[in-house]
Amino acid sequence: MDQELDDRKKKILKAIIKTYMETGEPVGSRTISKFADLNVSSATIRNEMSDLTDMGYIVQPHTSAGRIPSDKGYRLYVDELMREKESEVQEIKDLMIEKTDKMDKMLKQVAKVLASNTNYATMISVPQYSGSKVKFIQLSRVTPLQLVAVVVSDNNVIRNQIINLDEEMDDQTILKLNLLLNTNLNGVPIQDINLGMIARLKEQAGVHGSVVGTVLDAVADTIQVDEDDMQIYTSGATNIFKYPELADTSKASELISAFEEKQDLVDLVKERMSDTENTGIQVYIGDEMPVQTMKDCSVVTATYELGKGMHGTIGIIGPKRMDYANVVDSLKALKVQLDELIKKES
Repeated sequence: MDQELDDRKKKILKAIIKTYMETGEPVGSRTISKFADLNVSSATIRNEMSDLTDMGYIVQPHTSAGRIPSDKGYRLYVDELMREKESEVQEIKDLMIEKTDKMDKMLKQVAKVLASNTNYATMISVPQYSGSKVKFIQLSRVTPLQLVAVVVSDNNVIRNQIINLDEEMDDQTILKLNLLLNTNLNGVPIQDINLGMIARLKEQAGVHGSVVGTVLDAVADTIQVDEDDMQIYTSGATNIFKYPELADTSKASELISAFEEKQDLVDLVKERMSDTENTGIQVYIGDEMPVQTMKDCSVVTATYELGKGMHGTIGIIGPKRMDYANVVDSLKALKVQLDELIKKES
C-alpha cells in the first residue's frame, strides 16, 4: 500500500474495509482485534485507527463509535488488491508458459519414439482441461465504461473477458461484485455452475446482474475445448508407404493430407474424449473409424492423464493387419511412463 503506512496500519485498514464490505456496519476496534494475524491489543488498534482517521483513510459516522472506509481508503485498498492480483496472474502465466514449453517438447518426443518403435504413424493431442474449479475472479476497471474480468481456474487456465458498461461503476461497487463472485464461486467445479446459481447471483447483484452474467459466461468458457486451439503432434506419417495396401497413391495422399491438415485427427480426438465411459485402450478397425479418410486403416487409441483434470489422446494408425499385441503393449507402457514423468515435474 502507500509509503506513509506501516505494515500494521495497512493490515488494520484492510481488516476494516473487508469487515465493512461484509457487514455494511461501522467497524469498531474490538471487531478488528479478533483478526488472528494482528496480535495486538484493542488499545493499540484504537490508536492506529485514530491515526488512520487523521490521515483520511477512514471516517467516523457521527452516530457511531465505529469507522467506515473513506474514498481514499478504498482507493488504496483497490490499488493494492490490483497489484497483488496482477502479480499473481503474471506468475501463473509465466509458470504455464514454461510448463507448456516443456510439455510440448515431451509430447513431440513421445510421438517420435512411438512411431519408431511400432513402424506405424502416430499422433498425440495436447491435453485439454476438464473438471476445473474456479480459483479466483478479478474484476478491474479498464476505462470508465469498461471492465476486464480475469477468471483463473484451479489448474491455472486464465480467461480475460472485456465487459462494456452502460454507465460508470464506482470502486465500491466493483469491490462488492468481486466479493459476491469470489464468495459464491471459489472452489466450485465449473460444470456445477447451473442456471439456478446464475439466476441467484444475478439477483444478488441487482442492477449489475448483466455484468455478473457476462463474467459467468467467461467462467464457462474456461472449460470449452476450442478446436482451433487443439494441438496435435504427429510422427511417422511416411511409414504408411511401407504397407502396400495403404501405399496406393490416392489412399496414401489422403492419409498424408489428414496428417498435415489435422482436422480429421481433431475429429478423432473429440470423438475419443467424448466417450467418458471408455478411457482405456480403444481399437477402431476399418469402417468403425469415426473419420472417413482412415477407413482403410486400423487405429488404436488411449486416453492419458497429465495431472489434475487434464486428458489427451494418443493414437497409432496403421494397416488393418497391424501387430495389435505390440501396439497395445506400447501404449500401456507409454501411459505408465507419462504418469511417472508428470509426478517428477509436479
